[in-house]
Amino acid sequence: MRRLIPGIAAVLLGSALLASPALAEEMPRQAPPEGAEVDINAPQDGASVSGPLTVRMGLKGMGVAPAGMEAPKTGHHHLLIDTPLAEVDLSAPLPATDRTRHFGGGQTQTTLELPAGEHTLQLLFMDHRHLSFDPPVVSDPITITVE
Repeated sequence: MRRLIPGIAAVLLGSALLASPALAEEMPRQAPPEGAEVDINAPQDGASVSGPLTVRMGLKGMGVAPAGMEAPKTGHHHLLIDTPLAEVDLSAPLPATDRTRHFGGGQTQTTLELPAGEHTLQLLFMDHRHLSFDPPVVSDPITITVE
């Protein structure tokens, strides 16, 4: 019988817990530190860009830590692509999709391939469980045009 490495076992257990809607309802959202802010450093709102597109994520008043690593005043980035914040259930872990990108490794930059046209981008900073802080730590949305 194979034994799981403790870190892998913790990730698997954490994933199983987050997958359960009943358990998600029991997880209270944490308050962010006062003054915490997240923003998109690049590209700029209104920019016309060609692919691939580099997105640089900014953060003030908190630190970045990988998903699953519980540490005070930390979390990790999520990028909403063409997804209004009003469509996101902030009371549950955010599912990873093409329109809701997770940066659970603690990344602060990514490269995207988006189809030509107008797109909106918005950052949502979440805790180690992929849950939103309460109130949410979210950037202003930006609009870009991919040529």
